[in-house]
Amino acid sequence: MNVQTAGAESPHLDQREQTQAAEHAAPHALVIHEVVREEGELELRRPNVALLWSGLAAGLSMGFSLLSLALIRSGLPDQPWRFLIESPGYCVGFVLVILGRQQLFTESTLTAVLPLMVRRDLATLKSVLRMWGIVLGANLVGTLVFAALISPEHVFPQAVRQSLVDIGQEILAGSTGPKFLKAVLAGWLIALMVWLLPSARSARLFVIMLLTYVVAIGRFPHVIAGSADAAFAVFSGQATVADYLLRFLLPTLVGNTIGGVALVAFLNHAPLAPELQDGNEPASA
Repeated sequence: MNVQTAGAESPHLDQREQTQAAEHAAPHALVIHEVVREEGELELRRPNVALLWSGLAAGLSMGFSLLSLALIRSGLPDQPWRFLIESPGYCVGFVLVILGRQQLFTESTLTAVLPLMVRRDLATLKSVLRMWGIVLGANLVGTLVFAALISPEHVFPQAVRQSLVDIGQEILAGSTGPKFLKAVLAGWLIALMVWLLPSARSARLFVIMLLTYVVAIGRFPHVIAGSADAAFAVFSGQATVADYLLRFLLPTLVGNTIGGVALVAFLNHAPLAPELQDGNEPASA
């Protein structure tokens, strides 16, 4: 793999300085592709039970996006600018999951699909579908458990509970078409975040916060973060199971998956496909 690194062959730098320059250079796109692909290879090899527990932990962690958002909202006046101040609370769950290396479905839509796009065989497709099914199911169960735990009355002050109710109703509001399109954007941004993290180095926290903040202020629904919101609406008696499944889960899941796979994996993989096929195709896992 030939990767140009800034300063690596500069006659004005000694060997130690050339090494430092190379370490600070931005990675080549092919390097990022292979880092993300290798993460996908590792995840596809993980046992079912490991995926299950990691996915469950991620679902529980994502519940803190709902709770943090409600805690901040409850202390702010009801003004048009409130969403700009409260939205960092939405980022909390993503920070916990990504820095904690827990398994999140919208991350898996990118990392797991790259091995499939490289090899294009039935065995890899089955492995990807196995991983997606386990992680998605475990994520959703985790959010349902979290929502059930915080749903009883008097667990939080009335102002916080009202904020939780409002957030749950907001995620269910609106028609299916716009919700689906916004879900595509959410899947796109979250998957792009995965693509950016290998080159972010010490700025990983900033990248996570920045992109998930955009998801929050844009009200772009995320299938796992939003599941806690919608589930709370069900447990608190503000919505039905049918509302959860049809008004939230179905359009958001399809939109997030399209955003993560079709728009990101294809757009980031396709320009590198010729380089991967010119005798440099990675070995099968």
